[in-house]
Amino acid sequence: MWKKRTKYVVPTMVIVAIAAIFMLTNYYPEVPTYHKALIIISATLFSGLLSAVLFPHDEHKIDPKKDIESKQK
Repeated sequence: MWKKRTKYVVPTMVIVAIAAIFMLTNYYPEVPTYHKALIIISATLFSGLLSAVLFPHDEHKIDPKKDIESKQK
C-alpha cells in the first residue's frame, strides 16, 4: 500500500523543501537560521503527510459500486 504512495509522496516533499529553501533564503533574510530550518522541516513533513493521505492508495482497484451496477444491467 505504501509503496505505491511513495511515488507521489517523496517528489512532493522534495519540491516543497526546495521551494521553502528558495523562498526563505531569497525573500525572508531576516528570519534566523534556526527558525528557517524548523519551517523547512515542518513544511516538508506536513506536505508528505497530506500527500500520503490525499493521493490514491490503490489506483487499479475496481470500485465495488460500479461492479454491482454493471451486473444488474
